[in-house]
Amino acid sequence: MQLSDAIYSEITTLSSRGDDLVNAGDFEAGKQQYVAALRLLPDNHRKWEAATWLYVAIGDVHFRLKDYDKAFKCFYNAVQCPKGLGNPYIHLRLGQLYYEQNNFEKATDELTRAYMGAGIEIFMEDDPKYLEFLETKIEI
Repeated sequence: MQLSDAIYSEITTLSSRGDDLVNAGDFEAGKQQYVAALRLLPDNHRKWEAATWLYVAIGDVHFRLKDYDKAFKCFYNAVQCPKGLGNPYIHLRLGQLYYEQNNFEKATDELTRAYMGAGIEIFMEDDPKYLEFLETKIEI
């Protein structure tokens, strides 16, 4: 399935605006751009690949704001969208969010998936506590 050129163009424009706002530190305005883009997807929006990266973008905003419950919902949705399952970055965030929920068994599983898919480098931009935790569970 493919989006029409007009819808795809509008979604990418809104997403780009969202990225610019988030990079400038205006997380709420950036999130609103991503949400507006997500709303442009046709019914059953989880079938569209654009939903995957839009949920990731929205989830990252919530993660950066330490709103872990909302971030978890976004990444949980993202993993169910096209190319979500097996995406190391999505598994990294899910692992970090399970860790923040004190669900260490699931955190181990998801962080291991991230490590297996992308290596140690994927952990380098975030709090080292997640890698330190994983190092107590598997051999890195």
